[in-house]
This record gives sequence, C-alpha cells and structure tokens, in this order.
Amino acid sequence: MQKLTDIGENFVNDIASRYGLSHDAVVHMLVAVNNGGCSMAQFNCPELGGSGQWMRGGMTMVGDMFNNGLKTTVDNICNELSNILSNNQIFPMIPAGTPGSNQWWPVNLGTPFSSGAQNNSRYAVFPNRLAVELNGQVSVYDTLNHNIGGVSQQQGSNDSLSFSSQFGTLSVNSLPLVSGQAMPPAPQTNFVQQDNFTEKNTAPEFVPNQPNVNKTITNNSNTETTNQTLESIAKLAELRDLGALTDDEYNSKKSDLLQRI
Repeated sequence: MQKLTDIGENFVNDIASRYGLSHDAVVHMLVAVNNGGCSMAQFNCPELGGSGQWMRGGMTMVGDMFNNGLKTTVDNICNELSNILSNNQIFPMIPAGTPGSNQWWPVNLGTPFSSGAQNNSRYAVFPNRLAVELNGQVSVYDTLNHNIGGVSQQQGSNDSLSFSSQFGTLSVNSLPLVSGQAMPPAPQTNFVQQDNFTEKNTAPEFVPNQPNVNKTITNNSNTETTNQTLESIAKLAELRDLGALTDDEYNSKKSDLLQRI
C-alpha cells in the first residue's frame, strides 16, 4: 500500500467518507492522478466501475459507459485529488533516484526533456538514453539514433512497452539495455496451433442466440476504439504541455478525435 503523509491520510479519509468509498479505493485514485501529472488518470477501481480514464477539463470514461452519475463522481474525485496533490505534501519525500520518487531515474542522467506515465509504468527521455520504470523496476536503454516522442503500454499487455520515434512505433526491447532488466516481451499468438485447430474442426460451430454474439463483438470493438482515441488525446495534451501545440491546435485536434467515438 502506498505510504501517505499525515495530511495525505486526512484528505483520503475525508474523501472516502464523503463519497462512500473505501480508503484503498481513494488511494488507488490518488496514485493514478499523481502518475498522470495531476491532469489525467488511468485507473482500474471496482468501486468506481472498473477500468476508466479521466482528463482534467476533458473527458471522463468509466466501465459503465452510460452511467453519467458515476462519470460525475469520478470527475469530482479526480479534480479534488488533483488540487490536493498540487497544494500539499501527500506522499513522503523520497530521495531522488529511488523507485517511487518523482525523480525515480538514476541521478547521473540529469534532467529529462520529456517524461510521462501510464498505468503502472513511467518513462523519461534524456540525450541518448531512455529510462523506464515498470512495476517499480527501473531500466535504462540506449536510444541510438531514435528521437523518442513517447512510451506506452501495448494493447492487451500490462508488461510490454513500445515507443514512438521518427521510424514508427517499436518495442522498447529493440533498444540496447544499459542497466536494469529488459522489459518482458509482448505475448505472441501461436498461429500454427490455430491452423491445426481449424483443420481438425472443419464443421461450423453452432452458437445459440447469434444476435447477442454479434452485439458483444461490436461493443468490444467500440471500447477498443474509444481507448485508442483517449490515448491519442493524452499524447496531444503532452505535446501541448511541452509547447509543441498551441491551445487552439490541441482543442481542434481533440474535437476531431472525439468525433470518432
């Protein structure tokens, strides 16, 4: 469990009491907002509808997509936590270069010119180096001739990371490891086994209540599209914060992306 200062504990207990949530649920949301730089959060909290995303002044998504009351609750909680984190010492001070610190990368790397967080991972980009923290484990990679624009967790895997550069989107494991442990590889599909299965089972499988099956497939596709759109908006927000986009350009591109949902 994440350690909090006495002030942090008081705020967490107050929010838990007012919103009817457990202490652990509020701490989970607090960590998610903190990892998102107080402007966004990606979370998985059963008491708040499971998986969801929040952007300050933007969009709130919850597992129960049409539950507007739950969306409002999540938005209010995240805004409160963002303000609390911005104005109070919520987490104990941790020495720089230590996992869990806001400066979690090795101190000899200096100051990053780009950094971010997603779920249980954080990254920081330095000249010729990429530092990644995944589940508390810090690894440093040689970026070679890549100009890294961001790091993200691949769809369907909590442990496999990819990065974007002028050469496209590539696995972090494709970079030379300088220190730490390499990231776990992405899960691979065994196509040979799939082909064998198809040959042995040539008869079509009877699926009762076919309309419901098609509806489930459609809903899963819509959910995946929504998550991809939200990730794109989050990356636009990082570019805006870095000064690469103006507010007008950010709002215009965000509106275009939201129309896809």
